[in-house]
Amino acid sequence: LLPMLTLGIPGSPTAAVLLGGLLIWGLQPGPMLFVEQKDFVWGLIASMYLGNVVGLIIVLTCVPLFAAILRIPFSIIAPVILVICAVGAYTVNNAMFDVWMMLIFGVLGYCFNKLGYPLPPLVLALVLGDMAEGSFRQAMLISQGSLSVFFSNWLVGGIMMLGLVLLFMPLITWLTGLVRPAMQRA
Repeated sequence: LLPMLTLGIPGSPTAAVLLGGLLIWGLQPGPMLFVEQKDFVWGLIASMYLGNVVGLIIVLTCVPLFAAILRIPFSIIAPVILVICAVGAYTVNNAMFDVWMMLIFGVLGYCFNKLGYPLPPLVLALVLGDMAEGSFRQAMLISQGSLSVFFSNWLVGGIMMLGLVLLFMPLITWLTGLVRPAMQRA
């Protein structure tokens, strides 16, 4: 949470969701958040302390209830959860569009899960996409449209090359997996 508040970089999928919530409310996480919105930041920190204490009390007193919920069959509890999610999505704007979006992204998430795609990178990409696009646009304005700014010195060039290698590593390993059996047959 600390890197998310101070630098605007989420360190976990949960922090990425929190970052998305802050951006929706018009708060830009980073060093200036502590200067411009100090009441919010310290209120957030205080609420986390209070939330931990209250959460501990609730968990310690409600463990038998939580254990009883685990005995409810999935065929009963799944539709109840789905209805609660649909009601929650509808109440945001009182529009069925939000319910359809919830269903579409739920099915998409289920498909990603079944196909083995990790969801945290997708959440990070959705949250950080706008910030990355703005930073790229700013770099292009500063360099007057030249991509050479991304290879201006050895450190920046090295990090950029490492990023490109990591981007294409799955493709490279897939291609080498195809080439090896063909070479062994020859």
